[in-house]
This record gives sequence, structure tokens and C-alpha cells, in this order.
Amino acid sequence: MNSFKLVTWNVNSIRIRLTPLELLCRLVNPDVICLQEVKAKEEDFPFEEIRRLGFEHIGLYGMAGYNGVAIISKHPLKNIEQRDWVGKRDARHIKATVFDDIEINNIYIPAGGDIPDPIENLSFAHKLCFMDDISEYFEQHKNELQNKKMLLCGDFNVAPLECDVWNHKQLLKVVCHTPLETGRLDRLFKSLDFVDAIRKFYPEPQKIYSLWSYRNPKWQENDKGRRLDHIWVTPNLSNRVINSTIIKELRLCARPSDHVPVMTEIKL
Repeated sequence: MNSFKLVTWNVNSIRIRLTPLELLCRLVNPDVICLQEVKAKEEDFPFEEIRRLGFEHIGLYGMAGYNGVAIISKHPLKNIEQRDWVGKRDARHIKATVFDDIEINNIYIPAGGDIPDPIENLSFAHKLCFMDDISEYFEQHKNELQNKKMLLCGDFNVAPLECDVWNHKQLLKVVCHTPLETGRLDRLFKSLDFVDAIRKFYPEPQKIYSLWSYRNPKWQENDKGRRLDHIWVTPNLSNRVINSTIIKELRLCARPSDHVPVMTEIKL
């Protein structure tokens, strides 16, 4: 094979989304899928159903009821590792190596609650500290990491650019687009000089989204979306990114997630 397709998707419960997952596989035939919010412990995870779709290799960091991340792959995964930040074992980061030298980091950054104040809202403080913790780690280990071929993806729960939200001014005080969050995410982005694989093919100021709220029944009509789901690559992979797309069709299926899958294709 000359390239591989990687998808990131917040499924909002893997057991509910098996039919949309099958549809995703028919639509784009991905090689690797990074899932967030799988909401399943190991004993509840649908290993058999996922292997039936061709994903024989599965790395899971699960927990009961909420959170949870997984990497499912048609190709062998090596060095699977669960990572924790801010001193919490809350199943938000799993990494693995595929094709021997590409390290995939699948991350689910905390949502942060509804009040964008780290003093009033501990969930928001956790979100900011989570991003700071990863950034600091990357910054401190930049010399040893900068030659690695790394891919960071997942539901980052931050829409960093003005064109990543339906209304920049209106959302400046709304969690996911506040300056406190976008500043933290920018620090993470710069920590290893990452490249935004999606924006390579949807350059600014084009508006693109990956989430349309369940609270908005007319989501197609008014298109009040946000881009919370991202795929970043280190500079040594940037020229090998040959395609990226947002798979909006999955928001139309029965029992959809509020997030849609985001895909990039990388030359080997």
C-alpha cells in the first residue's frame, strides 16, 4: 500500500454507534480509526463486532460510563500506551505506533463545563491544566521528540480559529472558543511545531465544522457548528499528507453522534 487513511471520531458511546461505524467504513475505507468517548470498560467493549469490520488490532483505554479512547487498526499496533495528565486516570489519551515509525496519539481533551472561569468551575480549570500538562511535557522533551513522526488527533474540545465557529464574536465567552482555551491549544500546537492536516485542504478563512449540537434540530439549515475535532502532524509528516476531509454525512444517519468523523490520508 502507498498510503493509509486515519479517521478521528468522537462516537459518544461505541456500542450505540456500531451501525454508523459500519457506514463510515463503507464510505471511506479507513485503515486506522481513533475513537473518543467510547464509554465502555474493557469487558463491555465490542471487540468482536469491530474485528468483524476488519480492525484486528485494538488499543483501548476504557472506563465505565464516560470518557474512554481507542485506536482500532487494520495494521499491527506496537508500543500501545495509556497516558494520564493532571494526576487523573480518566481514560483520555492512548498512543500507539503503526507502520513501525508513525506514533499516533489519540486524545480527548476535557469539555470544561459551561462556565469559562477556572475559579468558579473546576471542570474548566481541569481542561486548562490538561492542555498545559501535555504542552509542558512536549516542550521539555522537544529535543528527543522532534525527529519522531508523530500524529496528534482527537476531540480537543476547542475551536481555535475564528473560522472554526459559526459566530466568533458571539462565542468568545462560550466554552470551547474562549481566549483562555484557544491560547492553551495554540501553546500545544506550537510545542512540537505541529501542522494542521485539515486546514491544509480547507485553508482559512473557509468555515469548517465537525460538531453540530443535539440541541439544534435545524442544524443543517442554520449550520451553527464548531470544529472541535483535529488531526495534527509533525513537520516531517506534513508533506506526506495527501488528503483530508470532514465526513459530514455521518451526522445524517440514524442515532448519530453530535461529532462527525474527520479523516486524513498519509503517504507511506
